Amino acid sequence: MTLWFSFQHYNLVNTAGREFVGLDNYLYFFSSSSLAIAALNSIYVVLGVIAITVTLGIGLVLLLDRDFVGAKIARVLAISPFFVMPTVAALIWKNLLLDPVNGLLATVLGLVGLPAVDWFGTLPMFSIIVIIAWQWIGFSTLILLTALQSLDHELKEAAAMDGAGAFATFRFIVLPHLARPIGIIVMIETIFLLSVFAEIFVTTSGGPGLASTNLSFLIYVQALLRFDVGLASAGGVISIILANVVAYFLAKTVSRSLEI
Repeated sequence: MTLWFSFQHYNLVNTAGREFVGLDNYLYFFSSSSLAIAALNSIYVVLGVIAITVTLGIGLVLLLDRDFVGAKIARVLAISPFFVMPTVAALIWKNLLLDPVNGLLATVLGLVGLPAVDWFGTLPMFSIIVIIAWQWIGFSTLILLTALQSLDHELKEAAAMDGAGAFATFRFIVLPHLARPIGIIVMIETIFLLSVFAEIFVTTSGGPGLASTNLSFLIYVQALLRFDVGLASAGGVISIILANVVAYFLAKTVSRSLEI
């Protein structure tokens, strides 16, 4: 049905004007700057979140992969953000942490004499990326910690006996061992991050302007704010094609790395 509607001019405000328009809806999207902006914002979210979650995830697992008092509790806390619903996570960051008047960060900045920052007004994409990264860092930590604990400790001991320092051990033993799980993290996160919606809807509503509008939110605007079923369907088809193309190449890349 979505594919069929994408070839029609179909607005719920005026259903009597429904007619077949061929590729006009697709031509509208490709000739509109909103599609390019939304696509770029989707890419920014994917790249930004993956960079943060992989980097911080590696740092966290290096700290958690050792015995210390409260290690099990620390591991649970590190993973727990992944189980927070996107809407709840967005509300926590919007009202509790990043609010320019009553937020925790605004209070801390005020204590050191710095002005409060309207994060969602001045840095909307950065703020959204931080929120989503906070949610997904638990996933990357879980995958990387499981992989790191499967590393044979005799390799580390042999490297230490050969005089290898901590950095050399990490570079030549730990990091190559984590290469495959990192590839899996990149593939899974990319597939899910292309359809991010709740965090944008709750915090910025795609604004200011189109500054934080991604493909999912652009389709929402066309379907539920402008009631244009035809354009929304065309946008949905475009998004599905892009997501499947990305997923295909990522799956091939990861499968090749697993065969090595």
